[in-house]
Amino acid sequence: MRALTLVLAAFTASCGPPSGSFINHVREAPAPAVSERAATLHRQAPVVDLHADPLLWGRDLLVRGTTGHVDVPRLREGGVALQVFGIVTKFPIVPNIDRTNPRWPDAVTLLALTSLWPLRTLGDLEARTLYQAGELHRMAAASNGALVVVESRADLERLLARRAGGADVIGGILDIEGAHGLGDDPANLAHVFDAGIRMIGLAHFYDNAFAGSAHGVAKTGLTDRGRTLVHDMERRGVIVDLAHSSAATIADVLAIATRPVVVSHTGVRATCDNQRNLSDDQLRGVAQTGGVVGIGFWETAVCGVGAADIARAIKYAVDLIGDDHVGLGSDFDGAVTTGFDTSRMRVVTQAMLDAGIPDASIPKILGGNAVRVFREMLPP
Repeated sequence: MRALTLVLAAFTASCGPPSGSFINHVREAPAPAVSERAATLHRQAPVVDLHADPLLWGRDLLVRGTTGHVDVPRLREGGVALQVFGIVTKFPIVPNIDRTNPRWPDAVTLLALTSLWPLRTLGDLEARTLYQAGELHRMAAASNGALVVVESRADLERLLARRAGGADVIGGILDIEGAHGLGDDPANLAHVFDAGIRMIGLAHFYDNAFAGSAHGVAKTGLTDRGRTLVHDMERRGVIVDLAHSSAATIADVLAIATRPVVVSHTGVRATCDNQRNLSDDQLRGVAQTGGVVGIGFWETAVCGVGAADIARAIKYAVDLIGDDHVGLGSDFDGAVTTGFDTSRMRVVTQAMLDAGIPDASIPKILGGNAVRVFREMLPP
């Protein structure tokens, strides 16, 4: 008990209720000066970030923060149109990208305790999913139209039309990071769908009842429950996210997918070789579904935190699978250190230009490809 108390005290001191101020750092990295050409490309694109985790930390996302990476004011400053908000329900205190033991203490339980989440969330992973989804809906309702939750194609088109008309509104899409957030029962997809979830990552740091994780002990593929879940997700219009999935899970999903899949936040092994990132064959497989690979902004994804590191991975992926299948997936606020926060997203646009990526490709990468998949996948 004393050991647990010490761990809890340390976690409170480092992540503390509510902001996570001692993690999610910005380590200033060399960044290119943003030219008028880059600024124009950025402004004309519907910029989409396929993954960030600010809901975990309990910050008021309507207020410009001094910690972390993402909130509505900084999304506006960065010219972001649509942010996918990850929901994390279980996370190891000491994650290991090669092999994470599920018996290790769960950081989200400690965070729920220190941040005074509802009691039902302490032992119920689906309750954690619904609680965090509810927090985004609550903030959207309090935003006077500055933040809207996108649940359908109609919502998406309204968002894009408002932005085209000059409104500085931010859209949010909800994504569960790890299907264990369904409470191990595929029937619970109906509950989270009703709560606005429109993307689900099949695995996070642990193997679960649906799929194996790239960081799991067994690194298994899809289970029978996982196959049921994938089919039901496609039927409902919930996007399958393969970020963190094991090689076996990725292969199993690609073999049965009938609609586009995404990898919301990742790197490519050719520029940063580790268990977390995608091989060339996996990149090709995602592209063949019509899907999108979101390139991350943190060191494990791109072997650096600078905009040039990100652009190098993007260019490799574009050269391999084409400019219709690459996007941005920052992992901002995902217990990672990055070289900038979302207010400075334009440096990525400049870095892509500097890397030789054609002007015509950049709006697709910034968000056009993600919007295409959302238009195809979201329920009407």
